[in-house]
Amino acid sequence: MVKYAHLIPLFPFIAFAINILFGRRLKKASAFVSITASSIALVISAVTFIGNLNGEGSYTIAKWIFLNGVPLNFGVTVDPLSCMMLLVVTIVGTLIQIYSMGYMHDDARFSRFFAYMSLFMGSMLGLLLADNFVMLYMFWEGVGLCSYLLISFWFEKPAAARAGMKAFITTRIGDTGLLIGILLLFFSAKTLYFKDLGGLAINDTTLTAVGILIFCGAIGKSAQFPLHVWLPDAMEGPTPVSALIHAATMVAAGVYLIARCYGLFISHHTALITVAYVGAITAFMAASIALVNNDIKRILAYSTISQLGLMMLGLGVGGYESGTFHLMTHAFFKALLFLCAGSIIHSIHIEDDPAMHTQDIRKMGGLFPKMKITGTTLIIAGLAIAGIPPLSGFWSKDELLSEIINTGHPVLFAVAALTSLMTAFYIFRLIFLVLFGKARPGVHAHESPYVMTIPLSILAVFSIFAGFFRPVRPDFLTMGISTAIAVIGIGLAYSFYILNNKILSADVRARFAFLYRLLSNKYYIDEIYEAALIKPCFRLAESAARFDLGVVDGAVNLTARVSVVLSKMQSWFDLYIVDGIVNMVANIAWLCSAILRRLQTGLVQNYILIAFFGLAIIILIKLIGG
Repeated sequence: MVKYAHLIPLFPFIAFAINILFGRRLKKASAFVSITASSIALVISAVTFIGNLNGEGSYTIAKWIFLNGVPLNFGVTVDPLSCMMLLVVTIVGTLIQIYSMGYMHDDARFSRFFAYMSLFMGSMLGLLLADNFVMLYMFWEGVGLCSYLLISFWFEKPAAARAGMKAFITTRIGDTGLLIGILLLFFSAKTLYFKDLGGLAINDTTLTAVGILIFCGAIGKSAQFPLHVWLPDAMEGPTPVSALIHAATMVAAGVYLIARCYGLFISHHTALITVAYVGAITAFMAASIALVNNDIKRILAYSTISQLGLMMLGLGVGGYESGTFHLMTHAFFKALLFLCAGSIIHSIHIEDDPAMHTQDIRKMGGLFPKMKITGTTLIIAGLAIAGIPPLSGFWSKDELLSEIINTGHPVLFAVAALTSLMTAFYIFRLIFLVLFGKARPGVHAHESPYVMTIPLSILAVFSIFAGFFRPVRPDFLTMGISTAIAVIGIGLAYSFYILNNKILSADVRARFAFLYRLLSNKYYIDEIYEAALIKPCFRLAESAARFDLGVVDGAVNLTARVSVVLSKMQSWFDLYIVDGIVNMVANIAWLCSAILRRLQTGLVQNYILIAFFGLAIIILIKLIGG
């Protein structure tokens, strides 16, 4: 049953080709092309999942090339990890594309949007099925290209164009590390297959270097510190794109890469613990920034960064199953969060400017009675990410916390617990301000159309029950701690934003003003990059430009002038020397011909006379010479 797995990415690629070539003719029908292709991929993914339960596994499609004597084939990886991710990507991706029919209905580039979405889906599905690094890297770059195309989809907006370029360049830094790691692995171990990573016969230093370089690729794609800066700006793209990037494609690829290469990481502690600490730093940092942000999509973006950090932390302490489990549950409730945000943005408008769709949660409030389906599903997603039982996020987050504490990492457990507390607080800060806060005058909203609310309802079901797809293994102590953390976080948010209780006095709040500014400015990391990297690069470019203008252009101009002088000298030499010699030879030939012409009279008696005198001269010379 799994032998057709390689067809899964094929149908989205076909949909991309159809929509990019014939989209203008198809118009709105281009959405049905993409949705149909994604649905077929979903069916084949389900068949592959069932086949994998029966023990069927990976297979080779075709022989490809030999690299330095090592065979490299087109192959497909079919195992529990790839099968789980195939189902998640196709389910979430199909629902997002259905939702997009309503969200993008009046966009001038409707067919192009769905073409890019299909290409995005195909690239991610191909990445999941690759059985070697070369195939993975090709689809990896395809995912990066699609993120650029979709983040900057509304490229008329300068902010969107900059965001797309920022995402592309930032992730290229991590991709460079990944490429170097792949090359180092190949020349050290003579293999590029994932199945060989568990028993590599190379020294520890090389193994550590390979692992950390591969992790660099994951840092870029999954927006981990310090390459996390592109993901919040990626919110300039259409909201369905944000949902797809955050839930099922771009950022999921980095976590998947670490899980796929786990045989490499688990065999060396240094590489593995690096993953854990980078994940911990990222999780805490992003969650703390989300506490004070006021843009509904950017709050969710920092939430994604934080949750990805928790997944990396779980993987880094040896929790392969807990990390990938949270990757699955997160896909459903994070897609739901973003699509709910998109529903709100799509439906809300300001009275003074009906065309304005605000994303500032401070300008919203009291929307629940006007958007009950969106509001209800948003609350479900919020409860799931906060970790309230029995929703899906509770089971995966509880398993993560259990794994961290049971492997003997109390400091990392404290970081994860504090991150979970902040998560519950900021997500319900958003919910209370948007749905239950005081209604703002001049702000109107209405429920979104069914084509948008039906995918919300389906994702809400998955957000509730996805945690039961895995056998429950409760650790009651950790379960109690996890639930208490979520309840405390929600309670604090309720007290602050519904009861309006000022828990902290004005003096205390004033003392923490610096901390608020620090979080509002995202730890000044963008400013640090601007001062330490971007401006020096611009100055270097300007210096190079001045060098080009002053030295290179000067040398070019001097060369041009010398060429003019040499050209004139050559012309003079040609005119007076070469042409002079030619003319002199011609004149001599003409003079000789003029003399000889007079001797040619055509009279026989003249020729006899000349012959006689010639003979006489010869005889005379002979007599004199004796």
